[in-house]
Amino acid sequence: MKTTEKSIARSKMLDALFAVIGLLAMLVGLATLLALLVNLASDGAGRLSWQFFISYPSRFASRAGILSAWVGTTLVMLVTATTAVPLGVAAGVYLEEYAPKNRLTALIEINIANLAGVPSIVYGLMALALFVYQLRLGQSIVTAGLTLALLILPIVIVATREAIRAVPGTIREAAYALGATKWQTVKDHVLPYSTGGILTGVIIALSRAIGETAPLITVGALTFIAFLPAPPVQAEFPFISFEWLKSPFTVMPIQMLAIYIRFRFRRRIKW
Repeated sequence: MKTTEKSIARSKMLDALFAVIGLLAMLVGLATLLALLVNLASDGAGRLSWQFFISYPSRFASRAGILSAWVGTTLVMLVTATTAVPLGVAAGVYLEEYAPKNRLTALIEINIANLAGVPSIVYGLMALALFVYQLRLGQSIVTAGLTLALLILPIVIVATREAIRAVPGTIREAAYALGATKWQTVKDHVLPYSTGGILTGVIIALSRAIGETAPLITVGALTFIAFLPAPPVQAEFPFISFEWLKSPFTVMPIQMLAIYIRFRFRRRIKW
């Protein structure tokens, strides 16, 4: 009896020790992130102004801004999210809940897992051949959005499947026992319990897409653009316009890359 009590006390002590170690590890990570954010804010706060966000790029540094870049990034990510998130979540739900377990399904799962690790430039070359030349969508916002949607689609599918797989099987069994159909079980029980994991995967996927440069350069993103796409809302009927999907674009990572290249080039000239 005393041996059992000692064993239980020792297990509780180890659990408490592990919790403390985990908390310290989390605090170290948060402190590092906070230090980086504070350092970044202190370096850039003095250089930011409202004029910087509402001005177009210019060859004069005092007049230059990022208006076209952040608007282009917003529109491209809108197309990416509205395309990749519904398709990725639906594909993950089908593969995990509805697809039969056979060789074809296993082959699809292997290909999806492999596509998640393909370099982004490969997606850019594929999009150049498919969207720009074959479908004749041109070097436009819709082409960029679909390119990034293909890039993050495997990530969303894998994250959705992992989140659904983490839902206990007893929840499904309880729903079936109460007379729920397959779709009711998935809609009312499986998806609500797995929403947190799915959203985590979606955020990670979109954060990767928003920082990509290579595939967008491949499909024709501009480094200098001094105008905005056509507005999506109009004063005349039908009030909603999709002309902005066909507009040329630039994005924030490309502007950052262009600035870095100019900076390095000028330093070499000074040498």
